[in-house]
Amino acid sequence: MGFYGDRLRPRLLEVGMRHPALAQVRERVCADLAGDVLEIGYGTGLNHPHLPPAVAGVWAVEPSATALRLAAPRRAAASTPVVDAGSDAQRMDLPDDRFDAALSTFTLCGIPDAAAALAEVARVLRPGAVFSFVEHGRAPDEDVRRWQRRLNPVNRAVNGCLLDRDVPALLTGAGFRVRQLTASYHPGFPRFLAHLYEGRAQAPGQAVGADR
Repeated sequence: MGFYGDRLRPRLLEVGMRHPALAQVRERVCADLAGDVLEIGYGTGLNHPHLPPAVAGVWAVEPSATALRLAAPRRAAASTPVVDAGSDAQRMDLPDDRFDAALSTFTLCGIPDAAAALAEVARVLRPGAVFSFVEHGRAPDEDVRRWQRRLNPVNRAVNGCLLDRDVPALLTGAGFRVRQLTASYHPGFPRFLAHLYEGRAQAPGQAVGADR
Protein backbone atom coordinates (compact mmCIF):
# COMPACT_ATOMS: atom_id res chain seq x y z
CA MET A 1 0.00 0.00 0.00
CA GLY A 2 2.96 2.32 0.46
CA PHE A 3 3.58 4.99 3.06
CA TYR A 4 0.23 6.74 2.57
CA GLY A 5 -1.87 3.58 2.80
CA ASP A 6 0.17 2.05 5.61
CA ARG A 7 0.82 5.06 7.83
CA LEU A 8 -1.22 8.14 6.90
CA ARG A 9 -4.62 6.78 5.81
CA PRO A 10 -5.34 5.02 9.13
CA ARG A 11 -4.62 8.25 10.99
CA LEU A 12 -6.84 10.32 8.69
CA LEU A 13 -9.66 7.81 8.99
CA GLU A 14 -9.28 7.82 12.76
CA VAL A 15 -9.93 11.57 12.78
CA GLY A 16 -12.84 11.44 10.33
CA MET A 17 -14.58 8.48 11.94
CA ARG A 18 -14.54 10.06 15.41
CA HIS A 19 -17.37 12.41 14.41
CA PRO A 20 -19.88 12.67 17.31
CA ALA A 21 -22.82 11.85 15.03
CA LEU A 22 -21.16 8.57 14.09
CA ALA A 23 -20.67 7.73 17.77
CA GLN A 24 -24.46 7.72 18.15
CA VAL A 25 -24.73 5.28 15.25
CA ARG A 26 -22.09 3.02 16.80
CA GLU A 27 -23.99 3.03 20.08
CA ARG A 28 -27.13 1.77 18.36
CA VAL A 29 -25.37 -0.88 16.31
CA CYS A 30 -23.49 -2.31 19.28
CA ALA A 31 -26.40 -2.19 21.73
CA ASP A 32 -27.59 -5.82 21.46
CA LEU A 33 -24.24 -7.58 21.13
CA ALA A 34 -23.46 -10.37 23.58
CA GLY A 35 -21.07 -13.27 24.09
CA ASP A 36 -18.04 -13.80 21.87
CA VAL A 37 -18.14 -11.20 19.07
CA LEU A 38 -16.26 -11.18 15.78
CA GLU A 39 -15.53 -7.70 14.48
CA ILE A 40 -14.32 -7.32 10.92
CA GLY A 41 -12.57 -4.02 10.29
CA TYR A 42 -11.73 -3.35 13.93
CA GLY A 43 -9.76 -0.27 12.89
CA THR A 44 -8.67 1.94 15.78
CA GLY A 45 -11.19 0.48 18.21
CA LEU A 46 -13.83 3.20 17.90
CA ASN A 47 -16.60 0.70 18.64
CA HIS A 48 -14.96 -0.53 21.80
CA PRO A 49 -16.39 2.14 24.18
CA HIS A 50 -19.89 1.27 22.93
CA LEU A 51 -19.80 -2.45 23.65
CA PRO A 52 -22.36 -3.54 26.26
CA PRO A 53 -21.31 -5.51 29.36
CA ALA A 54 -22.83 -8.67 27.87
CA VAL A 55 -19.92 -8.89 25.39
CA ALA A 56 -17.43 -11.42 26.74
CA GLY A 57 -14.70 -10.69 24.20
CA VAL A 58 -13.98 -9.28 20.75
CA TRP A 59 -12.06 -11.14 18.04
CA ALA A 60 -10.66 -8.33 15.90
CA VAL A 61 -9.90 -8.75 12.20
CA GLU A 62 -7.89 -5.76 11.00
CA PRO A 63 -5.37 -5.44 8.15
CA SER A 64 -3.69 -2.23 9.35
CA ALA A 65 -0.91 -2.53 11.93
CA THR A 66 -1.01 1.26 12.32
CA ALA A 67 -4.73 1.18 13.15
CA LEU A 68 -4.13 -1.50 15.77
CA ARG A 69 -1.38 0.60 17.36
CA LEU A 70 -3.75 3.58 17.48
CA ALA A 71 -6.37 1.34 19.10
CA ALA A 72 -4.09 0.39 22.00
CA PRO A 73 -5.27 3.13 24.43
CA ARG A 74 -8.93 2.21 23.89
CA ARG A 75 -8.18 -1.45 24.39
CA ALA A 76 -6.25 -0.70 27.57
CA ALA A 77 -9.09 1.44 28.97
CA ALA A 78 -11.80 -1.15 28.32
CA SER A 79 -12.74 -4.18 30.38
CA THR A 80 -13.72 -6.24 27.33
CA PRO A 81 -10.73 -8.27 26.11
CA VAL A 82 -9.65 -8.21 22.46
CA VAL A 83 -8.13 -11.12 20.58
CA ASP A 84 -6.20 -10.34 17.40
CA ALA A 85 -7.90 -12.63 14.88
CA GLY A 86 -5.97 -11.96 11.69
CA SER A 87 -5.78 -9.37 8.96
CA ASP A 88 -7.99 -10.70 6.16
CA ALA A 89 -11.77 -11.02 6.54
CA GLN A 90 -11.90 -12.78 3.18
CA ARG A 91 -9.96 -15.76 4.58
CA MET A 92 -10.22 -16.17 8.34
CA ASP A 93 -8.32 -18.85 10.23
CA LEU A 94 -11.23 -19.39 12.62
CA PRO A 95 -13.43 -22.43 13.23
CA ASP A 96 -16.96 -22.87 11.91
CA ASP A 97 -19.90 -21.89 14.13
CA ARG A 98 -17.60 -20.23 16.66
CA PHE A 99 -19.12 -16.82 17.43
CA ASP A 100 -22.28 -15.58 19.13
CA ALA A 101 -22.45 -12.36 17.11
CA ALA A 102 -20.55 -10.32 14.54
CA LEU A 103 -20.04 -6.62 13.99
CA SER A 104 -19.05 -4.46 11.02
CA THR A 105 -19.03 -0.66 10.89
CA PHE A 106 -17.96 1.16 7.72
CA THR A 107 -15.91 -1.84 6.63
CA LEU A 108 -17.47 -3.64 3.64
CA CYS A 109 -16.71 -0.69 1.34
CA GLY A 110 -12.97 -1.28 1.74
CA ILE A 111 -12.74 -5.07 1.42
CA PRO A 112 -11.73 -6.07 -2.13
CA ASP A 113 -14.06 -9.10 -2.17
CA ALA A 114 -16.86 -8.16 0.21
CA ALA A 115 -18.92 -11.18 -0.84
CA ALA A 116 -16.12 -13.52 0.22
CA ALA A 117 -15.78 -11.72 3.55
CA LEU A 118 -19.48 -12.03 4.30
CA ALA A 119 -19.42 -15.71 3.38
CA GLU A 120 -16.63 -16.12 5.92
CA VAL A 121 -18.59 -14.21 8.57
CA ALA A 122 -21.58 -16.50 7.93
CA ARG A 123 -19.32 -19.54 8.27
CA VAL A 124 -17.86 -18.61 11.65
CA LEU A 125 -21.14 -17.46 13.21
CA ARG A 126 -23.32 -19.90 15.08
CA PRO A 127 -26.50 -20.80 13.15
CA GLY A 128 -29.01 -17.99 13.52
CA ALA A 129 -26.54 -15.64 15.20
CA VAL A 130 -26.86 -11.90 14.61
CA PHE A 131 -24.60 -9.77 12.44
CA SER A 132 -24.90 -6.08 13.42
CA PHE A 133 -23.76 -3.56 10.84
CA VAL A 134 -23.69 -0.01 9.58
CA GLU A 135 -22.19 0.61 6.16
CA HIS A 136 -22.25 3.41 3.63
CA GLY A 137 -23.16 2.31 0.14
CA ARG A 138 -25.27 2.51 -2.98
CA ALA A 139 -27.62 5.48 -2.94
CA PRO A 140 -31.27 5.14 -4.02
CA ASP A 141 -31.18 8.22 -6.26
CA GLU A 142 -29.68 7.90 -9.73
CA ASP A 143 -28.11 11.36 -9.68
CA VAL A 144 -26.27 10.48 -6.46
CA ARG A 145 -25.27 7.06 -7.82
CA ARG A 146 -23.73 8.78 -10.85
CA TRP A 147 -21.54 10.84 -8.54
CA GLN A 148 -20.64 7.72 -6.58
CA ARG A 149 -19.48 6.01 -9.76
CA ARG A 150 -17.51 9.08 -10.88
CA LEU A 151 -15.82 9.50 -7.51
CA ASN A 152 -15.06 5.84 -6.87
CA PRO A 153 -11.49 6.02 -8.29
CA VAL A 154 -10.66 9.10 -6.21
CA ASN A 155 -12.25 7.74 -3.06
CA ARG A 156 -10.51 4.41 -3.48
CA ALA A 157 -7.15 6.20 -3.74
CA VAL A 158 -7.78 8.53 -0.77
CA ASN A 159 -9.94 6.48 1.60
CA GLY A 160 -9.33 2.98 0.30
CA CYS A 161 -12.96 2.14 -0.38
CA LEU A 162 -15.85 2.18 -2.85
CA LEU A 163 -18.89 4.40 -2.48
CA ASP A 164 -21.61 2.29 -4.12
CA ARG A 165 -21.55 -1.19 -2.61
CA ASP A 166 -25.05 -2.74 -2.60
CA VAL A 167 -25.04 -3.81 1.04
CA PRO A 168 -28.43 -5.59 1.22
CA ALA A 169 -27.63 -7.61 -1.91
CA LEU A 170 -24.24 -8.60 -0.50
CA LEU A 171 -25.85 -9.79 2.73
CA THR A 172 -28.54 -11.87 1.08
CA GLY A 173 -25.99 -13.24 -1.38
CA ALA A 174 -23.99 -14.61 1.56
CA GLY A 175 -27.07 -16.33 2.98
CA PHE A 176 -27.95 -13.79 5.67
CA ARG A 177 -31.58 -12.94 6.41
CA VAL A 178 -31.91 -9.20 6.95
CA ARG A 179 -34.10 -8.80 10.03
CA GLN A 180 -33.81 -5.06 10.55
CA LEU A 181 -32.69 -2.40 8.07
CA THR A 182 -32.71 1.38 8.00
CA ALA A 183 -31.47 3.03 4.82
CA SER A 184 -31.13 6.81 4.75
CA TYR A 185 -28.84 9.73 4.08
CA HIS A 186 -26.97 10.67 7.23
CA PRO A 187 -27.42 14.41 7.84
CA GLY A 188 -24.44 16.70 7.72
CA PHE A 189 -22.41 14.67 5.21
CA PRO A 190 -22.24 14.76 1.38
CA ARG A 191 -24.98 12.55 -0.06
CA PHE A 192 -22.62 10.52 -2.24
CA LEU A 193 -20.78 9.49 0.94
CA ALA A 194 -23.60 9.40 3.46
CA HIS A 195 -26.19 6.86 2.37
CA LEU A 196 -26.07 4.47 5.32
CA TYR A 197 -27.41 0.96 5.71
CA GLU A 198 -27.87 0.19 9.40
CA GLY A 199 -29.36 -2.96 10.81
CA ARG A 200 -29.11 -6.57 11.84
CA ALA A 201 -28.98 -9.75 9.80
CA GLN A 202 -29.29 -13.37 10.85
CA ALA A 203 -26.71 -15.95 9.90
CA PRO A 204 -27.85 -19.01 7.92
CA GLY A 205 -29.26 -21.92 9.87
CA GLN A 206 -31.61 -22.30 12.79
CA ALA A 207 -30.55 -20.93 16.15
CA VAL A 208 -30.42 -23.54 18.90
CA GLY A 209 -33.62 -23.37 20.90
CA ALA A 210 -35.36 -21.10 18.40
CA ASP A 211 -38.97 -21.68 17.42
CA ARG A 212 -39.35 -23.68 14.23
